[in-house]
Amino acid sequence: MITGPARALAALTILTFGLDAGQAAEDEPFARTELWIESGAERIRFEVEVAQTTRQRTRGLMFRKELPQLGGMLFDYKKPVNVAMWMKNTFIPLDMLFVADNGIIVRIAENTTPLSLESIHSGAPVKAVIELSGGITGRLGIRAGDRVVHPIFETE
Repeated sequence: MITGPARALAALTILTFGLDAGQAAEDEPFARTELWIESGAERIRFEVEVAQTTRQRTRGLMFRKELPQLGGMLFDYKKPVNVAMWMKNTFIPLDMLFVADNGIIVRIAENTTPLSLESIHSGAPVKAVIELSGGITGRLGIRAGDRVVHPIFETE
């Protein structure tokens, strides 16, 4: 059993290691990929980061101060599930696209409120959520029923 100053030093070492490990996980780089959204006669290219791990999906775009106009984040849930997102610690408005396993956008939550704790639900089982700059879907005419082209989605 460790006692006295040695115990305090051991506890401090464990605490410090835990903080460093947590910080490292937060700083874990996101993979990048391209995806396209087919809307009407247009095919619009986006470059997005991919939230692959549970920790990355939990962090998402939190703490960001800006996002490129044709950038965003792709959350791949691997199989259709009901999803709820929120804007905790997210400083910029986002458009959230809820996408079925065939790549069809089933719902868009436009211009979500920064820092809100309100749940934003998919409304149906979805395979993925794509977060883009707030207002971009309206400006580009992207709407529910449009198709996302990316290898994670089944093709018909």
